Amino acid sequence: MAVSFNGLTKHFGDKVAVDQVTLAIPTGGFFGITGPNGAGKTTMLRMTTGLLRPDGGSVSVAGHDVWRDPVAAKAVIGLVPDQPRLFQKLTGVELLHFSGQLRGLEVAAVRARAAELLGVLGLADDASTLVADYSLGMTKKLAIAAALLHRPLVIFLDEPFAGVDPVSRQVVEAILGRYAAGGGTVVFSDHAMDVVERLCTSLVIINQGAVLAAGSLESVTGGRRLQDVFVEMVGGAVLADGELSWLGSLPDSS
Repeated sequence: MAVSFNGLTKHFGDKVAVDQVTLAIPTGGFFGITGPNGAGKTTMLRMTTGLLRPDGGSVSVAGHDVWRDPVAAKAVIGLVPDQPRLFQKLTGVELLHFSGQLRGLEVAAVRARAAELLGVLGLADDASTLVADYSLGMTKKLAIAAALLHRPLVIFLDEPFAGVDPVSRQVVEAILGRYAAGGGTVVFSDHAMDVVERLCTSLVIINQGAVLAAGSLESVTGGRRLQDVFVEMVGGAVLADGELSWLGSLPDSS
């Protein structure tokens, strides 16, 4: 298994953010983590990547316990947070060179991989621009490049397509698809059910920190549309007759 959770738990005061999650993510392909806002998705990813210490349970990546053996675990992980915080005073290419050398890659390999990633992601013309001057979408793409540079066994992405334009999204999907086809495991959280349904071979739906369903896409949906299954599981508000009726009676502007 690429990732294994065993009773993973996190509290923030009286709130249970992640509630004794036990789950196995298979090696290879795309695995989706989805749930409503505040479900515990980001907290779960932060504990999995060594950024937030759990209150109970354990999590391992590629057989390495993240909290007992963090050096070995982080060596096989790539991470793209929902709001990447990169070194603002480095240029795009400098950031990739710095990241590659931190990972212990040979300088020649870093230069070659960085140049190729910047080119494919449409950042070559901005390689010498300071990260501080990058847009959100550019920053997200640069963070993805940095996370893939050392060819990790598992890459974790928190809402990777937010702020990324459709053309760039297609390129990012193609890059991640090639990585997964080569045996890598992509674990990402997203609210967009169409994206999860299109990319993922397996997924988990969580709400209030607890697992509602997990497994292959087919086993979770039973052939139904994922969004319908998701709303049914987590509960969705339905407008009653007469509610917000004023929105349906706009004055005639002619």
